[in-house]
Amino acid sequence: MAPQIPVPLARLIVRRTLRPVLTPRVPVGVQRRLLGGVAVTVLAPREAHIATTTLGGRPCEVVTMPGVAADRVVLYLHGGGYTVASPRTHRALAAHLAATSGATVYALDYRLAPEHPHPAALDDAVAAYRELLGANPSSLTVAGDSAGGGLALALALRLAEEGLPAPGALGLISPWVDLSLDGVRDSDDDPLLTRDWLAWCARAYAGDAVDSPAVSPLLADAAALGALPPTLVQAAEHEILRADVERLVERLEAAGAPVTYRLLDDVWHVVHLQAGMLEPATRAVAQVGDFLRRHG
Repeated sequence: MAPQIPVPLARLIVRRTLRPVLTPRVPVGVQRRLLGGVAVTVLAPREAHIATTTLGGRPCEVVTMPGVAADRVVLYLHGGGYTVASPRTHRALAAHLAATSGATVYALDYRLAPEHPHPAALDDAVAAYRELLGANPSSLTVAGDSAGGGLALALALRLAEEGLPAPGALGLISPWVDLSLDGVRDSDDDPLLTRDWLAWCARAYAGDAVDSPAVSPLLADAAALGALPPTLVQAAEHEILRADVERLVERLEAAGAPVTYRLLDDVWHVVHLQAGMLEPATRAVAQVGDFLRRHG
């Protein structure tokens, strides 16, 4: 097991190293390079096997761990405000998810804004999902964090619209589900996110379409939400998106969707990225993996 970092130290590192990068004042190309550099400090487990392939015409990392079932698959959609990050930045998370879900994780490198605004990311996710569909769609599950969590939900809604089989389950890690940011305010308790950066990302990805359910799936109608497969939704105690995540849970419950909500105490937005180095992060990923394993 990798050496563990105390939670207060990890919080300070996130505040001092990541939050200053995620700002409109830093050019998006610089944000991407800096995040890529930080990512190499969070190592995937030694036994993880990382391969590359393409899905739906996009690059994709294929992450396996010893003992994964060949017929179980997770399509993973990374976060990053639709503008930054990649499968590389989420490699440790994907490896721990493979171990706990017992599935091969396909981490998609979907197109990013502002070069490729909506619907590029959603189109890429749909194309990847189509390619992964096999004889038993329930063995294919979908997960994602932050923007990737919102994208996973938008994907599930699009699949229903197109008459495609639903995934066996959804795992939504602090999903960003309302790009209008109504009610979102900055907080010193959140060491990572600021409203300014999220607003810049929303404009870069969606332009004036932030109220579209394909961009902000919180706004989808009740019938569409009620038809979703079993869904796990997580939120962190100290994140500025928590209220929106809990609004999503309320809407899913009201629509009759099979939803499970878990609040992660005393951590921040997508703490899961420190899986293997931070005990609460490893636990949080295991929670998602166990849910996908049981329902997929």
